[in-house]
Amino acid sequence: MLTYSDVNQLKYERIELKMEKTSITKTTVSWDTINWAKIQRKVFKVQKKIFQAVKSGDKAKARKLQKLLSKSYYAKLLAVRKVTQDNQGKKTAGIDGIKALRPNQRLKLVNELRLEGYKAKPLRRVWIPKPGRDEKRPLGIPTIKDRAMQALIKLALEPYWEAQFEPNSFGFRPGRSAHDAIASIFNYTSKKIKYVLDADIAKCFDKIDHQYLLNKLECPNFKPIVKQWLKAGVLDNGVFDETDTGTPQGGVISPLLANIALHGMETYIKEWLWNVKKYRIPVIRNGKSKGSIGRTNTINQISIIRYADDFVVLHDNLEVIIEAKEAINKWLANIGLEIKPSKTRICHTLNDITIEGEKQQAGFDFLGFNIKQYPVGKHQSSKDTLGRILELKLIISPNKESIKRHKEKLKQQIKAYRKAPQEALMKELNPIIRGWSNYYSTVCSGETYNELDNYLWTILSKWVYSRHKKKYKQAFRKYFRQGSVGKWTFQTNEGMELRYHSQTTVKRHIKIKGEASPYDGNWTYWSTRRGNYLDTPKNVAKLLKKQRGKCNLCGQHFTPEDIVEIDHIIPQSKGGKDVYRNLQLLHRHCHDIKSRNDGSYDWSDNDYEWKDDVLTVPMTRD
Repeated sequence: MLTYSDVNQLKYERIELKMEKTSITKTTVSWDTINWAKIQRKVFKVQKKIFQAVKSGDKAKARKLQKLLSKSYYAKLLAVRKVTQDNQGKKTAGIDGIKALRPNQRLKLVNELRLEGYKAKPLRRVWIPKPGRDEKRPLGIPTIKDRAMQALIKLALEPYWEAQFEPNSFGFRPGRSAHDAIASIFNYTSKKIKYVLDADIAKCFDKIDHQYLLNKLECPNFKPIVKQWLKAGVLDNGVFDETDTGTPQGGVISPLLANIALHGMETYIKEWLWNVKKYRIPVIRNGKSKGSIGRTNTINQISIIRYADDFVVLHDNLEVIIEAKEAINKWLANIGLEIKPSKTRICHTLNDITIEGEKQQAGFDFLGFNIKQYPVGKHQSSKDTLGRILELKLIISPNKESIKRHKEKLKQQIKAYRKAPQEALMKELNPIIRGWSNYYSTVCSGETYNELDNYLWTILSKWVYSRHKKKYKQAFRKYFRQGSVGKWTFQTNEGMELRYHSQTTVKRHIKIKGEASPYDGNWTYWSTRRGNYLDTPKNVAKLLKKQRGKCNLCGQHFTPEDIVEIDHIIPQSKGGKDVYRNLQLLHRHCHDIKSRNDGSYDWSDNDYEWKDDVLTVPMTRD
């Protein structure tokens, strides 16, 4: 229920935003002179109020604020900047062939973003290969205008749902990552053996029921426009196909819509167990009866960790896990989804067990990690919360499939560069090695890193042999020298070295606080946390600390979703050196502005074609 003060506050904010629109349109000479710091503050202020209103149970007030934000000129500016400057896929064209916009075209697009009279265009179908498989994943690429409209609605919709999402949901949410999901599993299994339901939802993004999602959205103002995106259809090589189900992958808002559809799984499972299990559950360990547990303990001990369409259910009792699987199947059926049988199994974290006549090995794979408990002696064993020795230890490490795919990728890159200079090969390998190593730097990866370095030595030796078959031994002195990893470091005469896996420091990831969200306004927590991310390079973390978590150009704090880039204060093209005192962290859009003004960016380095003041590319399939 809105109070009199709430109504007055909403009126004040509406007048304030209208005044801001007038001032910015009259005083702005170009896109680059817009005061982004002020815009971001004003938009976040409304987003924070939406978050707080939902947290306090006042959803009516939150919806009014959503409506206000969707009409805000400042929010439209941020939405356009997001899709034209910040997003990784900003240079991918939709069916209209428009790949990028000039600054004056961005301002024109801002004025075109209106809910009234808006009509979504069909998506452009792009097929990308799935990692380690022959099959391909379909993407639906919207036009730039549709992407901007989706970003605008997301600004209003995301804080509303962030206030409601379950704490153990980690996929495609601001400030959360796969490492948080793995850290959560570690917390639940490091001191206790568990039965596990490891499951995957079949074709989650393609099969979500549209009507179910629209009914669940809770935001009447946005239902018509979301329905347009869901029903827009796709254009694949000139052939139009209707979309009757699913949220097309490739849109700005698609991951959020999928999370909304899957929200409530944990609550439903606990309610199911409470209603079905009205009797005590017998506890059997090592073939012996250990008493029983009641409904309250059953519900308190169950854990559901979800990352997008992948999830695991953990509990001490096998019967509860079997019941949970049945409950999930019934819940998913209402959404039009089902569990994928080939990727679903019930197992145990310590022992091999037999389920339906089939032996299941101990441990499970999740998000590229292998989670398994091993029996150990009392001196290496973990202890439970009461200090008792468990004679087991939890080991989380890269799974075999991920290691195999990484080896294959290294092999393919080295084979493709067999006739290229050594420096070109290292420029290609270093980002691959660094990215893979950083992803697994939060778990027990030391032995895996050494194994991969040995494999790298083997295939690099073959690379040298293929270039110098007659003088193979002498050629080794040309490519391998004394360096950071010893006398067999792969490096050039100029000192450029190959990045080895074992050079990555292994450090435990600190899990995000339960229901923490970037929309709660706790900037101290989020700025500090970003500097402590394990996938944050050391030089970036050092600069974050130096700049106190703020961008040096606009002065705004870096949020978990911001794309951060390192900039040379004095450009290297102007004689600047690549040293720490000449480096600073900037937002990607701020970096673009600074590079354009200091003359360090050359617009002639691309093959884009300008037509009618719009940057276009040919309509080709990626």
